[in-house]
Amino acid sequence: MTHYFAVVHQEGDSAYGVHFPDVPGCFAAADDQDDLAREAASALALHLEDEIAPTSRSISEIRNDKAVLADVADGAFLLAVPLVQISGRTVKANITMDAGLLGAVDEAAKRLGLTRSAFLADVARREIVG
Repeated sequence: MTHYFAVVHQEGDSAYGVHFPDVPGCFAAADDQDDLAREAASALALHLEDEIAPTSRSISEIRNDKAVLADVADGAFLLAVPLVQISGRTVKANITMDAGLLGAVDEAAKRLGLTRSAFLADVARREIVG
């Protein structure tokens, strides 16, 4: 899985701002630090939808980028963000799990108005993104 490093800025009581040095023009924001990874991953996936993903640099390469160094010196921090591209094409998958767990999955999906597949896909996406 490809990861891109995001530079996260936050000043005072403002929202967190995110940009990707390896994906020019891709930005995200989140009011809460707990929402950063999800918002950044969503922005990254949308920005690169139907695009060829650019090469992502390693953490050591990013750390040596003069612009990133300046951002970090000003208080920014780095966040590794996975690229989860949604293809729009579904495929059937056969999985195995404990019967009690499957029952709990089905109950939770029903409570949320989702199918089992939609529920499991949503949980997987959230787990991967963080």
